[in-house]
Amino acid sequence: MLNIVLFGPPGAGKGTQSQKL
Repeated sequence: MLNIVLFGPPGAGKGTQSQKL
């Protein structure tokens, strides 16, 4: 989960970040 925060700020949307992974 920490990796998701590194890819982008929590405000950007956790769902969007997880898709990038």
